[in-house]
Amino acid sequence: MKFTYKHTMYASFTGYVVQAIVNNFAPLLFLTFQNTYNIPLSMITFLITFNFGIQLLVDLTAAGLAGKMNTRAAIFMAHILSASGLCCMAVLPELLPSPFWGLLISVAVYAVGGGLLEVLVSPIVEACPNENKKGAMSILHSFYSWGQAGVVLFSTLFFFAFGIENWRILAVLWAVIPFCNAFLFLRVPLASMLPEGEKALSLRELFSRRMFWIFLLIMVGSGGSELAISQWTSTFVEKMLQTDKTIGDLLGTMMFAIAMGFARVLYGKLSEKLDLVRAMVYSALLCVAGYLMVAFSFAPVIGLAGCAVCGFSVGIFWPGTFSLAGAKIRRGGTAMFAILALAGDLGCSFGPTLVGQVSGYFGDDLRKGILAAVVLPGMILLGLFLLRRKNDAE
Repeated sequence: MKFTYKHTMYASFTGYVVQAIVNNFAPLLFLTFQNTYNIPLSMITFLITFNFGIQLLVDLTAAGLAGKMNTRAAIFMAHILSASGLCCMAVLPELLPSPFWGLLISVAVYAVGGGLLEVLVSPIVEACPNENKKGAMSILHSFYSWGQAGVVLFSTLFFFAFGIENWRILAVLWAVIPFCNAFLFLRVPLASMLPEGEKALSLRELFSRRMFWIFLLIMVGSGGSELAISQWTSTFVEKMLQTDKTIGDLLGTMMFAIAMGFARVLYGKLSEKLDLVRAMVYSALLCVAGYLMVAFSFAPVIGLAGCAVCGFSVGIFWPGTFSLAGAKIRRGGTAMFAILALAGDLGCSFGPTLVGQVSGYFGDDLRKGILAAVVLPGMILLGLFLLRRKNDAE
């Protein structure tokens, strides 16, 4: 069988599904970890912070090694590490004296894989021959959303059919996807991001550009806006809206993911007709409204609607910023995407931690934590305002 760039796109789409698995499977088990292993909420919060902290280190390392990495070997290892971390989660908490350390080691392993996926998949798609790169990038990132929804749906069905006490079996089953996709990436063609003869900007050159700093601000807000609520949606619906876990996962996390995926597909289809900066401004304002709906919800339907509004509003932040940076900063190369991913992961770490810490300060009141997170879409609005001013000045 001859593999083409169409297969490269399919493998990349699956790569983002893998990232969704490693980022979203464990949060479905937060209450299970808390009850089974007697792990307090503050330590559960640290698992989120640690996951994205490791991804930050990977992003930073990859940025420095961007010109020296073998892309095919790196993307293969990203998938193998993702699969290994999921398998470790199934066994290490029972084997080690401290279950928390077992979880922490497992998270560390798959976080390295997730960080590499973050750095590599977007540049791989950006390099593929495609006339509508903005649309392709948005469609690519929609697969993270579909992966997140799939993780929630199939995990919930598995727990319903076989009992949540068998979650370790499911962790191994989820590991099959990255394991198989790793070998697909050994066969598909990979293109270079830069025309022949051109050299990518160095890190010094990137950081000397004021516009790049604006994109970093937007990426921190983007990652934070998305993860601040998506990582806590299931727990919010369960604990604050007085529902059981199945309803919490299906009506909370999955609704958020589907709304986010729909926004990305919608923009992918309409990208050639819409002004991306304006679309992101409206999305940031909608995100603020969604956070306020969740924070001040007086009825379950209002809180659930707020989760869906947040999911739809954050949809284009991450891929939109990647597309804008790719268009505005020529010869950015893999290093640019790595640093942008680092900024996004910084937001992914900061957002859920902000919610968790503020909630803990107010007696585990998640509404207070989510209200505090309104500052994150505010960062995006500030960045887009500065970007528009810079464009007008030029």
